[in-house]
Amino acid sequence: MKILFRRMVCLFLILLSVCPLVLAEEEPLTPREQMIEDILSEAKALFDKAKGRPQRAYYSGDIYVCKNFTVHCFETAASKYRMAEFPEQELQIPANLPKAECKDYVYGVEWMDVPAEEGNPFYVAATFRYDNTLTKKENQKLAREFMMQCQRGDYFQMAANYVHGVGAHSMMITGDYNPETDTIRWADSNMKGTRKSDGIRYGYVQFDAEKDIDWFVDAFCRKKYGATLYRLRDDIVEIQK
Repeated sequence: MKILFRRMVCLFLILLSVCPLVLAEEEPLTPREQMIEDILSEAKALFDKAKGRPQRAYYSGDIYVCKNFTVHCFETAASKYRMAEFPEQELQIPANLPKAECKDYVYGVEWMDVPAEEGNPFYVAATFRYDNTLTKKENQKLAREFMMQCQRGDYFQMAANYVHGVGAHSMMITGDYNPETDTIRWADSNMKGTRKSDGIRYGYVQFDAEKDIDWFVDAFCRKKYGATLYRLRDDIVEIQK
């Protein structure tokens, strides 16, 4: 038995010397993929920096306010990238559609419609708007189908009524929808928060948080509510230095 084992080892070593194993190199990330990683890396850095402690999310300039957080992470990365179609245009992320312009749905369902030629590198990948002509179950089915389209790097904008609050909320998707667990993962700030004795709001930073998509469906599948998925265009390029 020992002799047979030794012969097998020798044969294996001979095969290795004649036909060396070629280690497959990982393909480099595309500029679009790298931009997504840069955005999410900033979110992770802020999450690590917070160390589980709530951060001030009260004043208009505080980066830990939910929309400000996602904008900050985008802007940290955006200066290194452009769109191939508009190489001279600096990238920008649109603000939420103003309340005065929200006629059919409540504030927070969507962003302003900024064209790509003005620097908006996102397009609408999917939308959900509560349809009063359908039953609640029919709306919930559509909302679930909407959530199943989430991809890593998407920006998720919703108007919702959930356990942590009521109103607009912005997030960044950190993992594709997982059909095995029926969940998504995301990064955000101020979904959860607290007020201190001085009345100032402080929000918790989350990274790779995970929930069943039905949790989100319950939050935004309501009359006059909804959500939008924004996705980076495919023609993102890195600035040549």
